[in-house]
Amino acid sequence: MSDSILHPNDLFVKCLNDWGRKGTPFVFLIDFLGKEPRAWRLNEADPAELRFDLNGITNEAPLVSSSEVPPYYFHKNPISLDQYRSRFEQVVKNIQRGNSFLVNLSAPTPIETNLSLSEIYQHSRAPYRFWLRDRFVCFSPEIFVRIQKNRIASFPMKGTISAEVPQAERIILVDAKEAAEHATIVDLIRNDLSRVADKVWVERYRYLDRIATNQGTLLQVSSEIAGLLPDDFAGAYGDLLLKLLPAGSISGAPKPATLKIIREAEGYERGYYTGVMGAFDGEVFESAVMIRYIEQQRDGLVFKSGGGITARSRTETEYQEMIDKVYLPFAHEPTYPVLRDDLRAAAPVQ
Repeated sequence: MSDSILHPNDLFVKCLNDWGRKGTPFVFLIDFLGKEPRAWRLNEADPAELRFDLNGITNEAPLVSSSEVPPYYFHKNPISLDQYRSRFEQVVKNIQRGNSFLVNLSAPTPIETNLSLSEIYQHSRAPYRFWLRDRFVCFSPEIFVRIQKNRIASFPMKGTISAEVPQAERIILVDAKEAAEHATIVDLIRNDLSRVADKVWVERYRYLDRIATNQGTLLQVSSEIAGLLPDDFAGAYGDLLLKLLPAGSISGAPKPATLKIIREAEGYERGYYTGVMGAFDGEVFESAVMIRYIEQQRDGLVFKSGGGITARSRTETEYQEMIDKVYLPFAHEPTYPVLRDDLRAAAPVQ
């Protein structure tokens, strides 16, 4: 574990390892830099303090009342283009100097709404949702890793465009910058999984997900990278997370140098944003990258968002993508769970 970038406390790692080996269901959070990891046995996760639905693993009671969204307003106040440009240029200079190939640059956007964090959670439509009392709400579309039996899979998302743009699917898939960025992330995730798996392969490459929002539908480019865990893994989920985090899709490559660039360019604490939330139900381990994230701060609510920067990135395009990702997933289109038994019939599972 000495080569890990993260430094969560030993108790967190021990708990996840012990619970995983015993088949004890649990839920956990780990922040971007591993400074404040938290874990609960599933049957001890108090819904008054935290609520979650992680692709079907949940501590929620079935809803008996209408889930119709009440009248609400939602305003965002992003940093100016000039403020963003100075951070963007700092990142690009580092890339041009060869310090990184890809950097995920994010920024906090103050928002105004009459909805509470709890109400946002209640009405969100996303496969991975988490609410922590007086702290944050997260409604993520991005799987980090899913483990069933000895098969591990990761599903990085890189490349976003509004579905309202004419020929949006073609535009996002033929864009050279987006293609290069996605290839870099797939290579990074493949290398990460190789740290914990004996065999790794790309199951699907650059397919499109549709993400419903209160502002319209977004198209998101994803890939699936899979691997087989060794026979002696035995549910050591704490050790596994130490080797894989921070998530490559929201940091960059190479990780150590890129994390330094992120700290210097962003100038704020990400906290749980771009960390990982997850749960184990005794058979399946589900986890998600904590993107689409609203945090309660002293002066109000802040929505943290960002995107990947490469040498080909354009300031205005990246700035707009950062703003477009500030939304509430309240569209009436249903967001279906990612089926946990959808493991590709042709893939070897022991």
